Amino acid sequence: MALSRTHIRTTVEAYLARNPGARGALAPLFNALDGDPDPTSRSTAPGHTTCSAIVINNRREVLHIRHKATAKMLAPGGHNEADDISLAQAALRELTEEAGILATAVSPLPGFDGVPIDIDVHDIDANPTKYEPAHQHYDLRFPFLLAVGPHAVTLQQGEVTGYEWRPFSLTSSPSLRAKLTLLPPDHLRPSI
Repeated sequence: MALSRTHIRTTVEAYLARNPGARGALAPLFNALDGDPDPTSRSTAPGHTTCSAIVINNRREVLHIRHKATAKMLAPGGHNEADDISLAQAALRELTEEAGILATAVSPLPGFDGVPIDIDVHDIDANPTKYEPAHQHYDLRFPFLLAVGPHAVTLQQGEVTGYEWRPFSLTSSPSLRAKLTLLPPDHLRPSI
């Protein structure tokens, strides 16, 4: 069963309560929530939701992985699946699938349990091999702290080819970078 529109809308509104100036940029997401097709299905055009895990280590660095499909260094993330129980859980599922980091090795950034730190609307090129037209992703980005200790990154070889930990100042997304640099240091201590 797909994630409910109510859950998605509630999550987006919690984000907008902290970022009221972002409402206009999220108009395509609200249009998708008001439309007929499932806004979480990867076949829904002109766009659909995706979720990413923003994993922060104790050195104030963010995990980036190289996605084969785009050849870009991005946070672990991807499309929603029918058995996802929440948007944040979808981000954790993608983290485990793509980077091999278990949900038990991370905890939500304080104050962001179930609330994205960033929502980005971006264009995706057509992919003829998957019969996908050009469309948009409405990417909800959930922040997590990596527990102190050794945590091996084990890449899903079919979809990703490499990884690196980047300081906040070199995070690939400008909107996310701006939000991360504003976090107070005491928010960046893992609770697990």
